[in-house]
Amino acid sequence: MINYLNQNEKYKKKKIENKKIKNANIERMTVEDSETIFLKAKVDKNLIAFTVLLTLIYFFTITFAFEVGNIILFTLLILGEVFHVFQVIMYMYTIWDMEYEAPRKNDHVEPVDIFVTVAGEPLDIVEETILAIKNIDYPTFNVYILNDGYVAKKENWQEMEELAENLGVQCITRKTPGGAKAGNINNGMKNTHSPLIVVFDADHVPHRDFLKKTVPYFFDKKVGFVQSPQYYKNYNLNYVTKSAWEQQQLFFGPICRGKNRMNATTMCGTNMVIRRQAMEEVGGMSETSIAEDFLTGLLMHERGWKSVYVAEILAEGLAPEDFLSYFKQQFRWARGALDLVFPKNRILEGNMTWRQRLQYFSSVSFYFSGTVVLMNALIPTVYFFTGIVPLVTSTMVLASIFLPYLFLTLYILQKSSNFNFTFRALTFSLGAFNIHLLALWSAISNKKATFSITPKKQVSGNFIRLATPHILYVLLVFIGIIYAFIRDGATASFIANTSWGLLNIAVFIPTIYAASPRKSPISSLSENIAIKKI
Repeated sequence: MINYLNQNEKYKKKKIENKKIKNANIERMTVEDSETIFLKAKVDKNLIAFTVLLTLIYFFTITFAFEVGNIILFTLLILGEVFHVFQVIMYMYTIWDMEYEAPRKNDHVEPVDIFVTVAGEPLDIVEETILAIKNIDYPTFNVYILNDGYVAKKENWQEMEELAENLGVQCITRKTPGGAKAGNINNGMKNTHSPLIVVFDADHVPHRDFLKKTVPYFFDKKVGFVQSPQYYKNYNLNYVTKSAWEQQQLFFGPICRGKNRMNATTMCGTNMVIRRQAMEEVGGMSETSIAEDFLTGLLMHERGWKSVYVAEILAEGLAPEDFLSYFKQQFRWARGALDLVFPKNRILEGNMTWRQRLQYFSSVSFYFSGTVVLMNALIPTVYFFTGIVPLVTSTMVLASIFLPYLFLTLYILQKSSNFNFTFRALTFSLGAFNIHLLALWSAISNKKATFSITPKKQVSGNFIRLATPHILYVLLVFIGIIYAFIRDGATASFIANTSWGLLNIAVFIPTIYAASPRKSPISSLSENIAIKKI
């Protein structure tokens, strides 16, 4: 009996130990998967095809099956739907096959020059990046701090030179201004010679295996550049960093994985390896756009160079930690992308394939969404104050065709990102309509745009002014709902437009919240989070 009890006790203890080990493994896997799961999604092609079919059915039904109300509002509505249908179909085409991997030879080695571009960033952030670079496992590479602090009139430019000396790396301080970050990289190229060039922003800390995971693709002499994701290690810091990262996951996950099979990878400015010959052939990093990377990648594709996307996190950077920094970053990206079509359409030039042109146009067209979002948001307000509608139909009939299309499209976005795409990411994309409109006007009017580096530490202040259009819209809708109800009562048009207006408010509220003044729950990541050992 005693022996039985002892055995039973041992069994219980063993069971508890196994459970602890299992839970620990699950916890470790959860942490790892939370960082990489967006890179491992699969979507059934039958589901993609059905979504495209349903999208087309919805479009032709709303265009031809209902009685037209006001012709101007109807035209605006249909133009907006044309844009949405194009975006949906292009997304489905892009994610049709995300499994492509470019050929590589793991034993391929070439000398590498590693550039860390700096222009006044905090020394501790640059030091962390340099120390990680020096620890990279690779036989032959040189490290250079490309110091733009002098021409950018930053106070710490001399301290950056001292930091380089203390860390045993070379510092190239530019004394002749011009071209912003692109000019800094081009100046670095003039003073170096290795056949491959790596570019890291000051805050992007590479993993030890970065070069072993990227250089092997260059055995193919036609590969011009290799790009890896921009991962934000501070994504869990606050509302803005979470939203910025969740947007990035959709781009660096399904979109970049899909572009890879079409030799249409987007050059993204950091965490990338470039063949010097390819860069020299297109005249260096383009200095004519504030999105120098995007345009340079296009120029390489025009010249027949190949691109590769490595769907693996190989470096870790910092997301914008406040709404002002986020606003500036998004404006720079939008304006830089629109430079490809204004004042002249660069996408139609050169010798790119039709698939490459489609991918570039799809990327650029996203920044036209500000016009469509504003247009769709204003249509219900027109009804509230005038009673005019674009379509004459019952609420239920319209919902019966719109909701299946909407929910299936959202499900595909979720599925293609391994269910990491959030409502917050969607609202930040749509809520950026005013940023996109500013960028579009700036591009059309050919105004000179100034390159600005995203701050690496949180900027304090009241940024609610950046959400002024969103706040005004909320007030306009609530006043309009009251006015329309007094005029019409609870008619089908009132219910449909009220639902539409309230949905837009739900989309805009996160932007208002992010811009509003409030005490940040956590201060800057670089001051509070221990450096992750790589």
